[in-house]
This record gives sequence, C-alpha cells and structure tokens, in this order.
Amino acid sequence: MQFQINITCTPEEARKFFGVPDMLPMQQALLDQINGQLSENMKSMAPEDLMKTWVPALFQGWSDIQQNMWKQMMQNVNVNTDISGETEDSPSAKSKSKK
Repeated sequence: MQFQINITCTPEEARKFFGVPDMLPMQQALLDQINGQLSENMKSMAPEDLMKTWVPALFQGWSDIQQNMWKQMMQNVNVNTDISGETEDSPSAKSKSKK
C-alpha cells in the first residue's frame, strides 16, 4: 500500500514545521558586514593605486609563461650546429666525419 501526500507551503513554513532555525537574520548581518568592508576598501583604493598593484603582477606572470615556453622549445631543439649550418645529426655531417 502506498500513500502520497502533497503539501503546499513556503520554505519558511517548512522550516518552522521541521524546527530548522531561521538563518536569514544572521546571513543578512554577515552580508551587510562584508558589503561595508568591501565599500570601505574600494574607497581607499584609487584606480592609479590598483594599477600600480596589479600590473606588475600581470607582467611577471607573462614573463614566467614566456620563460617556460622558451625552456620547453629549447629542450626539443638540437642547437649543435657548425658554421655551414649542418647539425651533427644530419646525414652530410655524418658522412664528413667518416672520411
């Protein structure tokens, strides 16, 4: 035997029925506090100060990326060439070394 009960109520009514505490006042107080701190910090930071703080960090990140890319490329490239531009691994260089 199955029973199906449909109850139409608001979330607030369901919380009261099940005895769950209402967290809305605490959440609102925390959000007001965070909003006040953010507003205070934004007032103290001028756009010029933000740029002075953020731009060097951005460029440092790009230079790190560039250095890592160069390092990866140089690991995969054979840079041992002689004056004629032939590498040590080329067939003509091997035939010259055998003579």
